[in-house]
Amino acid sequence: MLQAPDRHGVDTSLKTKASPPTWLIVAAFGAVYLIWGSTYLAIRVAIETMPPLLMAGSRFLIAGLILYPIMRMLGAPRPGLLYWRNATIVGALLLLIGNGGVSWAEQTVPTNITALIIAATPLWIILVDWIRPEGSRPSAMVCAGLGLGFLGVGLIVVSRNAFGGRFVDPAGAIVLLIAAVCWAIGSIFSRHAKQSGSALLNVAMQMISGGVLLLIAGLVSGEARHVEVEQISTASIGAFIYLTLFGSLVGFTAYVWLLQVSTPARVSTYAYVNPFIALLLGRLFLNEALPKSVLIAGCCILAAVVLITLRKPK
Repeated sequence: MLQAPDRHGVDTSLKTKASPPTWLIVAAFGAVYLIWGSTYLAIRVAIETMPPLLMAGSRFLIAGLILYPIMRMLGAPRPGLLYWRNATIVGALLLLIGNGGVSWAEQTVPTNITALIIAATPLWIILVDWIRPEGSRPSAMVCAGLGLGFLGVGLIVVSRNAFGGRFVDPAGAIVLLIAAVCWAIGSIFSRHAKQSGSALLNVAMQMISGGVLLLIAGLVSGEARHVEVEQISTASIGAFIYLTLFGSLVGFTAYVWLLQVSTPARVSTYAYVNPFIALLLGRLFLNEALPKSVLIAGCCILAAVVLITLRKPK
């Protein structure tokens, strides 16, 4: 893991090693599917008695401070200022705006709707990769997927409840769309930016920088005034620990590792598995409703992601 990553941000050192056992790959996919799918519920439970930005910042900072020294002890070289700068940019896009936006929006947007809107992130990644300098022009099938997916997102945003009101809070929907776009930009940037040869060290640096930025954002927005330690529930504490140890450390680590040992198309299948996990958990634990219009929109988004992830590379 100490060699430089290739132009896609993947450590080439792992490609020359023997294939890992099948059970380990299955376990990693299970972690990404189940853990990341359950984080929407965990975030909602955590922010019931915790400020969203401070909660997210603490979660990622703690996870990063755990992972960073482990990677250094395993032999990862000390990163230079350029690596820290790029990690900070990625942390700002993925964690400050991306995950922070999700945490903030879940104050008003149901977890199942949040998961469906975020499921469209692969569509934004394709679009961002297209419009960037020397970007890749999508094929006809991918363009069809983009149109179908964005139609689904639009249907969710304009959906109405039984009383004629918007089913999704407009401010929350806008924040989620911005979060998805910034996650896409951060993903594309991370593929081409110069980074440390250790993928997991990069993740630790991104979590540290992103966590610090989230804490600063929470303090600037005045969230500290609303912190009442004695009012934080046991459920919120449990959700915070789960997000820190499993959502950030286990889930993120499994995702990065899978990028080394599997194909991007297979790894990206999390984008249409996670929403089903979130829908199921939201229904079971929060009794969240799902109107037909939103269900149809969700099917459009997931079908679009399938079209894109099943495309044949040039």
